[in-house]
Amino acid sequence: MPKTAAVIGTQAAMQVKHLLLIAILGLTAACSSKEVVDENLSEAELYQQAQADLDNHSYTSATSKLKALESRYPFGRYADQAQLELIYANYKNAEPEAAKSAAERFIRLHPQHPNVDYAYYLKGLTSFDQDRGLLARFLPLDMTKRDPGAARDSYNEFAQLTSRFPNSRYAPDAKQRMIYLRNLLASYEIHVADYYLTRQAYVAAANRGRYVVENFQETPSVGDGLAVMTEAYQRLHLDDLAATSLETLKLNYPDHPSLVDGQFVPRQEEADNRSWLSKATLGLINTATPLPPGETRANQDVIKQYEDAKEAIPEELLPKDGDAIQEENHEAEGNNSDRSWFSYMTFGVFD
Repeated sequence: MPKTAAVIGTQAAMQVKHLLLIAILGLTAACSSKEVVDENLSEAELYQQAQADLDNHSYTSATSKLKALESRYPFGRYADQAQLELIYANYKNAEPEAAKSAAERFIRLHPQHPNVDYAYYLKGLTSFDQDRGLLARFLPLDMTKRDPGAARDSYNEFAQLTSRFPNSRYAPDAKQRMIYLRNLLASYEIHVADYYLTRQAYVAAANRGRYVVENFQETPSVGDGLAVMTEAYQRLHLDDLAATSLETLKLNYPDHPSLVDGQFVPRQEEADNRSWLSKATLGLINTATPLPPGETRANQDVIKQYEDAKEAIPEELLPKDGDAIQEENHEAEGNNSDRSWFSYMTFGVFD
């Protein structure tokens, strides 16, 4: 019985799927397989082939040969140089952890090596590029809003290089990168402070702004730190601190964006704490009355708890004459004869 066109099409599709599956498995096996290094190669031949792989940007193959060279000839003439080349090969092969581990190992084994400054430099460079992934290279991402862990590590590692080897050939480039990293870390702190302002965490925002002013001098973010301090202190009604921060801002950064015609303009508008029902009805139905000056929600909660506790007192504990419990404010005179029974029960918490 002849096969129909539908059956033939189904079989052809299955064959294509099988071929694609075989191709994918083959590529996976090829990528996961490690290169086998010829055991008969001499030290010089291994090093020359590794150098050729580095020149051809075959960093995986170069890494295999350099590891083989180090393990087979640990005391050879190319052993130290192979360790340095292994740091570079791992760095270029996008293996930051392996590169940093190799750099730390070289520094630990050869602290007096004439090229140990290169290991320090590659270690800092690895951390510098660690946070700049594939997306960051092709998309306009704001690096100041990302996790500063790698940037902070890179700054510290470049600082070690410049302090221990001030005359190193890599010191000038490390110093330029440190300036960039310092500005990035300061901008990150400002972003965190702005987030605290939006969340009405004014104490935390003020602390972040002060941290930038104290620890990141000569960075563009110092003016932003002063502006954050001014705004946070104004929200906290700390007028003296706000005035001092504002005067410092006007004196050192008269063209700061937060200063318009010499007047300070907050970044964040005053928080609207009204309920959604009050906003929807334009204030006609206001579920929460505004607090009087000096009053807080926490204070109101304590008073409400006290009133609820007073109402929950059983009748048998009330005075026999049925009079309402009178609340009196007593001065601390050392005489407890006129204290109420409720004061004794609560240890004077609500006196």
